Amino acid sequence: MKSLRLFIAEHSAYLVFHALLTVFILSLYWLDGFRNVDTAVYSVVMVVLLTGAFLAARFINRRTFYASILRKPDKLDRLLTRTAKSPEPREVERFAHEAYALYEREVQALYEEKSRHETFMNQWVHQMKTPLSVISLLLQEEEIDREAIGSEADKIRRGLETVLLTARLGTFERDLHVSRADLAMLVREAISDHKKLFISNRVYPVSEVGDGLQVMTDPKWMKTIIAQFITNAVKYSPDPGSHVYFTADRTDEGIRLIVRDEGVGIPASDLNRVTKAFFTGENGRLTGESTGMGLFIAKEVCDQLGHRLEIASRPGEGTTVSVLFAEGPEEGNESVADRPD
Repeated sequence: MKSLRLFIAEHSAYLVFHALLTVFILSLYWLDGFRNVDTAVYSVVMVVLLTGAFLAARFINRRTFYASILRKPDKLDRLLTRTAKSPEPREVERFAHEAYALYEREVQALYEEKSRHETFMNQWVHQMKTPLSVISLLLQEEEIDREAIGSEADKIRRGLETVLLTARLGTFERDLHVSRADLAMLVREAISDHKKLFISNRVYPVSEVGDGLQVMTDPKWMKTIIAQFITNAVKYSPDPGSHVYFTADRTDEGIRLIVRDEGVGIPASDLNRVTKAFFTGENGRLTGESTGMGLFIAKEVCDQLGHRLEIASRPGEGTTVSVLFAEGPEEGNESVADRPD
C-alpha cells in the first residue's frame, strides 16, 4: 500500500493535467458544434482506460524500486542494489551509489587518520620512555652530566615537534602562508636550530646554497621539511666526521634544493616506501629510534605546497634528498611591482 500511495502522490499532478486536458478537448468539440453525447462518453471512457492501463504498467515497472526505497535499511550495502528499470530511478540509484562510494572514502580516510594517530602516539610514548629513564639515571649521579641530559632533552623536544606536526597535517590549509623566501636563509636557520644535534653526533653541515635564490613556499613548513632531512642525515651517519651537504641550483623546471649525507644509505627495496607512514625499513630497525614519520611528513607537506620530493640512495654511500620548487613566471624575473622607482 505504501508503494501505491507513493506512486499516486508522484503522479497526482499528471492525473490532474490529464483530466483538465480531456475536459478542454471535449469543450472545444462541444463549442465547435459536435455535440454527440455518446461519442463524448465513449472518449472519456477510452481516456480513463488507456490512462489507467498506462499507469498500471508504469506502477508494475517501478514497484520493485518503490519497495526498495520504502523498506527500512538494515545494512548500508542495501544502497548498492539495482532494481530500477526506467531512466529516472536508474539515475537516482546511480547517484546513491556514488554518494555511498564518497561516504566510504571519507570514512576510510578518517579511519586511517585515526589509526595512524593512535599508532604514532603509542610508538612515541614508548620511545620517550628511553630518554626519560636516562635522565632519571643521570640525575641520580653525584655529578650531573648536563650535556648528556641536554642531549636526551633534545630527543624529547624533537619527538614533541613530530607529534605537533602530525597533528597539524589535518588542518594544513589553516596554517598555510605562501610567500617569497630566501632559500639560503632557510637552510642557515635550519642548521642553526640543529647545531647541538650536529655537535653531539660530530656530523658537520656544509652549506653551499648561494644567496639570492628566491622560492615561493611556506617558510615555516619549509624549515620543518629541512629539519626532517637534517635529523635523518645525522641519525644515519654513524661515522664521526661525516658531512651533510646542502646545495641548490636553478634548472629548467625550477630551483632544486639538495641535501646529501654520507650515511649508511637506503636499501633499494626500501627506497620506494620510505615516505609511507610508519615505514622504518632496515635502517630504522637497526637504530631502534625511528618512528617512520619524518619523510612521510616531508612528503605530505611537499605535496600540499606543490613541491616535488625526490630521494636517491645507495647503501654505504649515503642518501640524497631533493626538493624542486616549481618556478612561476613571477619568480624567475622581477615583476614591475617589485622594481624600484
